[in-house]
Amino acid sequence: MADKDVLLVVDVFSNEKDIEKEVIFQAIESALESATVSRYEFPIKARVSIDRITGENTTYRRWQVVEETDEFPGGIEFPTTQISLQAAQVDDPEIEVDDFVEDEIEAAEFGRISAQAAKQVIIHKVREAERKKVADAYIDKVGELVTGVIKRIEKGSVYMDLGGNADAFIPREHMIPRETVRVGDRIRGYLKEVRTEVRGPQLYVSRTAPELLLALFRLEVPEVGEGLINVLGAARDPGSRAKVAVRSNDLRIDPVGACVGMRGSRVQTISNELNGERIDVILWNEIEAQFVINSMAPAEIESIVVDEDKHTMDVAVSSDSLSQAIGRGGQNVRLATELTGWELNVRDVVEVNKDSEEVLHKLVEEFKQQLNVDQDIATVLAEVGFNSVEEIAYVPSSEMLEIDGFDAELVETLRSRAKDFLLINAIASEEKIETAEPAEDLLTMEGMVEELAFELASKGIITMDDLAEQAVDDLLDLTGMDEEMAAKLIMKAREPWFANDNGEG
Repeated sequence: MADKDVLLVVDVFSNEKDIEKEVIFQAIESALESATVSRYEFPIKARVSIDRITGENTTYRRWQVVEETDEFPGGIEFPTTQISLQAAQVDDPEIEVDDFVEDEIEAAEFGRISAQAAKQVIIHKVREAERKKVADAYIDKVGELVTGVIKRIEKGSVYMDLGGNADAFIPREHMIPRETVRVGDRIRGYLKEVRTEVRGPQLYVSRTAPELLLALFRLEVPEVGEGLINVLGAARDPGSRAKVAVRSNDLRIDPVGACVGMRGSRVQTISNELNGERIDVILWNEIEAQFVINSMAPAEIESIVVDEDKHTMDVAVSSDSLSQAIGRGGQNVRLATELTGWELNVRDVVEVNKDSEEVLHKLVEEFKQQLNVDQDIATVLAEVGFNSVEEIAYVPSSEMLEIDGFDAELVETLRSRAKDFLLINAIASEEKIETAEPAEDLLTMEGMVEELAFELASKGIITMDDLAEQAVDDLLDLTGMDEEMAAKLIMKAREPWFANDNGEG
């Protein structure tokens, strides 16, 4: 390759690909090194240096400096690419292990095959540089909107041109279902990921991510873009329906109205961008039950029961609103669940009231029997929220005195009767356990002795299954037996479980 040809190649690639000339020089050097090495019948190392001004190139053969070893003849493993430290220090006393000794050699005349190999190396290096340039340009844009033109469509997946030699890929599963797109269409998406692998798509874009909806609101609603309104979350059934929660940072601004726009113009623009996806703009509320009520719109909520331990809410709606609250295929309640983070159970208010009446009636009867009180007092206790005798026994007296019609004497009587009932119940349960007899399977289990079986039964371990469910420490605490014996008994009791798992028994 003539000197002028080298400079010409560098200029052409640099201008066409918009890549720094140094990257092209390095690619050509690498290609010439590969071609030089391929001219030899035995392996060598080579280095090519190109003058950045004149284009003149110089070729060197290289040997890596290594320590001598007795394992190989001559003290080195690869004589054509390595040289011993002692030999290298003859010419350069300061040279060290892993440095290189170089001798200039005549640049090889490249044939057609060598030239083709060099070309491939250059192209590969240029592509690597292009991909790195794209990655550097877009790595800080992850999480933002990108816009491009569709280049091609393959099995439902879309390749889009973002300009500047940057292409993006939208996998089929991230395209809006039933959306019609054609080559040449302009399309927006949410940049989810930038990959740096040598092969395959580099920029991954989504049109189904909830974040796309949030980004579109920031773009189309000035108040959102300026931070006067916050979009706090979104839930989507892509191409069909979505819910967006908004909050105003300025009391003078109606966040829902601002996002919907005059005659729905703003939200309609976003809907058109998402293939007609219907968007409900929901007013966020710090009171979670109220937020759930808002998110269930347009259904009217009759009542809500919150279970914080299970993180669920039972939502009661009228019979007429039931289908609307659930939505087609459960869509409305599913999106509300995703938006609020609460598991929502929608029920007919008639059934809820009926169940509540049954629970209340059962509770009243239990209080009448367990506390020996009349219907009126039992009903009051149930209606104010007491769910068990335990609560009555241990709730502070001050709370019960707040109930209309309850005085100190009545409260003390109720608390005393509740504690007596719990004590009697506990004694009865203990006696029942102490007099319990072991089941036949526990009594006859291999390794079991009768005295131990009765002792276990008195502790509530009556069957083999009961024993199988114990841990070694549990048995040590209950019986005082040694750890080895406890482990053997538990494993023996669990044998039927393993047999069942293997399809036996």
